[in-house]
Amino acid sequence: MTVAQPDVSVIIGAYEAMPYLVECLASVEAQTLAPERIEVIAVDDGSTDGTGDCLEEFAARAPMPVTVIRQENSGGPSGPRNVGLGKASGRYVFFLDADDRLGPEALERMVAMADKNGTDVVLGRIEGVNRSAPKSMFGKTLDRTDVYSSNIKFTLSAQKLFRRELLERHNMRFDESLWTGEDALFTMEAYLRADGVSVVADYTCYYLVGRDDGKHVTKSGSYTLRFDSARALMGLLERMVPAGSKRDVLMVRPFLVTVLPQFGPVFLRDTEEVRQNKLALAKPLMDAHWNEGVAHRLKVHERLRLHLVAQQRPDLLKDVVEFVRAKRQAAAILEKRGSRVYLVYPHFRSKRARIPDWVYLAEPREAQAFLGWREGRTTSFLRRAARKIRRALPSRPPVTPGGAAAA
Repeated sequence: MTVAQPDVSVIIGAYEAMPYLVECLASVEAQTLAPERIEVIAVDDGSTDGTGDCLEEFAARAPMPVTVIRQENSGGPSGPRNVGLGKASGRYVFFLDADDRLGPEALERMVAMADKNGTDVVLGRIEGVNRSAPKSMFGKTLDRTDVYSSNIKFTLSAQKLFRRELLERHNMRFDESLWTGEDALFTMEAYLRADGVSVVADYTCYYLVGRDDGKHVTKSGSYTLRFDSARALMGLLERMVPAGSKRDVLMVRPFLVTVLPQFGPVFLRDTEEVRQNKLALAKPLMDAHWNEGVAHRLKVHERLRLHLVAQQRPDLLKDVVEFVRAKRQAAAILEKRGSRVYLVYPHFRSKRARIPDWVYLAEPREAQAFLGWREGRTTSFLRRAARKIRRALPSRPPVTPGGAAAA
């Protein structure tokens, strides 16, 4: 008798996951996708709190096939995910963290979305439970998008639906040498290689649960690990995306999400030794990847702080961080008949600081909040022209499932 290939392999890496694992498994059992279309591969990564026994009990009663693997602790989520991926047989895989849970219709909706559009990655709307969750990419449901023309670059966690054939064709696995940010590397590569990405924004597919025992992996780890993560992601972008505006768009993510927080309010509390070490860790990243194309995609205070990091000016940086921490509104200076708005953060036009004016120049999205600003003629013309071109372009023909993925 031939056993049909399951639609989804749900991969659960679990370490010291009790009691959160109980609700996690219940959410898998409650899926509206038929049980025979799901397989579960659960990896107990050396737990001592009964996690492994809970998984075995679930395997004995679950309506879908469940494989439980018990191993010595690997030290991070990458190892268990890779083990699970090696055992998966589904058309798609979904990585479910053991302390989170799925919405009842999550797998059914995401599989249907991927099959309908022939896309290789599907994002389902995320809701935080006792913690924040990414929102900017879930404004509306998108049948087909990509990493350049949407905000999906700001959610690089592994909790997505991935076409397994894509992962196997490119031999994609999680980097076990990284202690944090390993999912960002994996997911960004999948976005770049995918033949389209879909977004399910009209249904909560994933509940991101905040643990109250302090064991959540994203809350742990030293600042040096954050720089390791940023370095790895920037290296991936450098290898996979040619220099230019597309790379700049994506490079915003590691600078804004991983590097910049190290030079926020926490920088004021750091010892002088830690401050100097952070600047030393940031320097090769700034030298290699910081440029005006990235800088102009940030808000002024973000750009200013990173500019000072690049210039290795901690004395000036502390003044800016203190200003931002105090939540003070920077004054605006309008020039060129209101077409240029400079925000007066510390050291603006200081002869001693010698920071270029462009660092303080607000881009239209930020400038429009100030009374008297008007869009420059060149910018306005280019935007109108771009809109006309988009309207004139023919709509993209439908893509059949299994279409070729971008290299």
